[in-house]
Amino acid sequence: METQKKDIFDNVAQRLKLEGFNVVTRDETRPWGGFFVIDEGQAQQFADTYFEGLDVDTLKIGGKLSPKILIVAPNARLSWQYHHRRAEIWQVVTGTVGIKTSHTDEEGELKRYHPNDQIKLNQGERHRLIGLEDWGVVAEIWQHTDAENPSDEDDIVRVQDDFGR
Repeated sequence: METQKKDIFDNVAQRLKLEGFNVVTRDETRPWGGFFVIDEGQAQQFADTYFEGLDVDTLKIGGKLSPKILIVAPNARLSWQYHHRRAEIWQVVTGTVGIKTSHTDEEGELKRYHPNDQIKLNQGERHRLIGLEDWGVVAEIWQHTDAENPSDEDDIVRVQDDFGR
């Protein structure tokens, strides 16, 4: 599994490099997989590449946008969570992933998402990304809702977490 994880991360890193993206952070340490943070100045290029040319100006709610690539392992789940200072838009790049959403702390039904499927998550909306049979790669753009206090990794309210965080 670890060799496979490293290969997946190396392949995504190579793809991002070929596409001309500047990776600010590479985090392979998450128990569910990990992520790549892309230079915020490349938000439009990221949207052009992963969101079919979506105009980032239409995504701006309260300031900047933060592009990321999420990698979720087979049969792993991110926490059931929500955010106070961001909304998010996700698009599946490779693999099939499960996503649950809800406007309450009760988890919604599992829906399967395939490459090119997109979902928009509102600020405060509960959500969970789930790895299914294979590794899932998901492009994500954080839509910061508070220009004075942009969202960060601490802006995660975990309702439930398989890893006790």
